[in-house]
Amino acid sequence: MDEVESLFTQHFANKDRKKAMKFLRPQQLKNSHMVTFFVGLFTGCFVTLFSVYGILAHLSGMFTSRTEAAYMETVYTIFSMFALLSLHLFMYGCNLLMWKSTRINYNFIIEFQPNTTLKYRDAFLICTSLMTAVVAAMVIHLILLSRDFSPHQVEMIPGILLLFFIGLLICPLNIFYRPTRYYFIRVIRNIVCSPFYKVLMVDFFMADQLTSQIPLLRHLESVSCYFLSGSFKMHNYETCKSAKLYRELAYVISFAPYYWRAMQCARRWFDERKTDHLANLGKYVSAMVAAGARLTYARHPTQFWMVIVLLTSLVATVYQLYWDFVKDWGLFKPKSKNPWLRDDLILKNKSIYYVSIAFNVVLRVAWVETVMRFNIGMFESRLLEFFLASLEVIRRGHWNFYRLENEHLNNVGKFRAVKTVPLPFRETDSDS
Repeated sequence: MDEVESLFTQHFANKDRKKAMKFLRPQQLKNSHMVTFFVGLFTGCFVTLFSVYGILAHLSGMFTSRTEAAYMETVYTIFSMFALLSLHLFMYGCNLLMWKSTRINYNFIIEFQPNTTLKYRDAFLICTSLMTAVVAAMVIHLILLSRDFSPHQVEMIPGILLLFFIGLLICPLNIFYRPTRYYFIRVIRNIVCSPFYKVLMVDFFMADQLTSQIPLLRHLESVSCYFLSGSFKMHNYETCKSAKLYRELAYVISFAPYYWRAMQCARRWFDERKTDHLANLGKYVSAMVAAGARLTYARHPTQFWMVIVLLTSLVATVYQLYWDFVKDWGLFKPKSKNPWLRDDLILKNKSIYYVSIAFNVVLRVAWVETVMRFNIGMFESRLLEFFLASLEVIRRGHWNFYRLENEHLNNVGKFRAVKTVPLPFRETDSDS
């Protein structure tokens, strides 16, 4: 080992031993019991505050017909947006825990830096602290609203909360996981600017997450319109809903994650010339068509558009299920020693894979709710929308584990997980 370190220091680090040790012996962040303590503390605070909020909402009659519409169209969108984000962080923390326990080398596959990558406790800490702050803001907002404060003052609370978290995300100070925050911003930039950046594993993995957070992006659109247009001053939530530009943006927001993912597939095909990338592009195009049909049907609920929704959604769902099981999870191998699975499995209990297949199928067909059109009130409708959006986030977290399991098992044979062989050598042009 000493000889390898000496050779590496001399030839690849310009005789700088400190620099060489950063490559050969990267320092791992030590697990702190304080992180675990604060996860438990914030979890308890969240449960307590949410119980208080439920009691106060019931006593104040917040969800009566008089106040239900305004509350659900303004405050609901902000808080449900944070709830979906927190749920995704929780599922990511579960993914990290499972990948670690099954020894899936996710840091190597996604190309995370070992000394700055999040551990599962860190993901749970971010999730619980975020939800504690959000529910605390909901309680304060409800108390002030019930004390007859002016709507102009009260409605600023959700906006201030949103600005606070955006400011924390871009904060240059070395606090609250700055390397992770800035890495996240760079990845989002690469996704939005697709196909102009070379696509790495982390880029299309994150873009897949965004395709499951379209409701969150739609809520963000509503919130931005509500505050930027000044509607919160008059407590008028109809301004944005009636605007033609707002209605057209709904299509853009619903298409954007699928478009970004399709452009990544196009860029990968351009770089690698593999037809699988074109086939994957077709999957996201079919998802865009299905999303557009569902939006149009929501505005024009005719028999014609219902048939279009059924056809386009059915094609997109079959396409997605095939890609999930065969391409992303590597299952349904015809000659596998494990029926309908693959030869190499990380989980010892095979029945888990069959349950996961059924689970993924059920959650993939949740779009059926969009054509059933239940005759329910606004509050129940919003809860149903949030429930279905949460199911999609849960499905994505469930999908993540098997996606990286398949990548881990195929990494040695096909080396698909990283863009180049991760060695410290620099590529140089040679005459040979």
